[in-house]
Parts: sequence; C-alpha cells; structure tokens
Amino acid sequence: METFVFYVFSTILMVAAVAVITVRNAVQAALSLVLVFFTSAALWVLLEAEFLAVTLVVVYVGAVMVLFLFVVMMIDTNTAILREGFTKYLPIGLLVAVVMAAEMLMVVGSQSFGGHALPLPHPASYDNTAELGAVLYTTYVYPFEIASVILLVAIVAAISLTLRRRQGIKRQDPAQQVAVRREDRVRLVQVPTVRDIPLP
Repeated sequence: METFVFYVFSTILMVAAVAVITVRNAVQAALSLVLVFFTSAALWVLLEAEFLAVTLVVVYVGAVMVLFLFVVMMIDTNTAILREGFTKYLPIGLLVAVVMAAEMLMVVGSQSFGGHALPLPHPASYDNTAELGAVLYTTYVYPFEIASVILLVAIVAAISLTLRRRQGIKRQDPAQQVAVRREDRVRLVQVPTVRDIPLP
C-alpha cells in the first residue's frame, strides 16, 4: 500500500513540476508549485519526516506562495516582452537541462542510491523533531550557522539597495514629519451660519 501511495504522489509531483515551467500563465505556474509542495510534504510523511512536511506546508505554502501569488496577481506582467529573448537563450537552457538530466540519471543509477533499503518503521515514542534538532545542532551546526549568516547578509544587502539614493524619487523625512506643528498644517476658517447671512 505504501508503495502504491508513493508512486501516486510521485506521479502527481512530476506532472506538477513540469507544469510549473511549461504553463504560460504565471498564476497557474504558482498554483502548480503549491501542488508540488503538497505532494513533496506527503512523500516526507511517508518517510516519517513529519516535521519537515509540516514546515514545508506552513512556511512555503502558507506564507511564501501566498505572498508570491499576491505579487503575481497585482503586477501586470507583459509576457510578450519576457519571451523576446527565448530563442536567444534556448541553446544554453537545453545544455543546462541535458547536464541536469545526466546528473540525475547518474545518481539514480548508482549502486549507492539503489542499495538503500526502505526505512524501518520507528516506534510510537520516536520524536522526529528531537532527532532533527540533535543532528542539526551537532553534526551540521557550522553549515547551519554559515547559512544563517549568508541570509543575514542578503537581508542587509536588500535593505541597503532599497534605501540607496536615486534621482527622481520622492522621499520623506521622518524628523520633519514628527516636528510639524498644528499651526503649520491646520487653518481654522470661520464659516458663516444661516443666521449671519442676510435675507433678501
């Protein structure tokens, strides 16, 4: 039964992954990517990696992909302009695709890949999160910290690029906004009432 479920989710995963790069509509591509994440999470559940599966659904599907869908639907993208250089970069894309396919075939066809047996079922007291944390903060603690530093540098670089001075852009000075007075912005006008207007 598990083998049947694995092949079902794997087939859906492959079809959705191909749809991500072949459909013409960006919203449909994003929805196909959501399906890829869901099926990947289902495969991780079959491998008893429940924490990774839940993290994939909550973080990527629940946050990243929702934000990406909002951005795609709010920005009016001209697909005709994006496809102008398709034939120009087609040979490079085909070369990269052939290299990636060859690498995947080498990995799948290797003896080390095919020699692995199915993971043994763990007892009910097995804690996937504790095992992942123990490996992450012992064996892979340095790569984990290096990745966090790289992400921090990327965030700082993105903020610095956003806040750089560019010509033709209106900017606001928070100090001037805070120091403003009521007399500078509000002007009281005496409006005559009906009693003050003389009747004809």
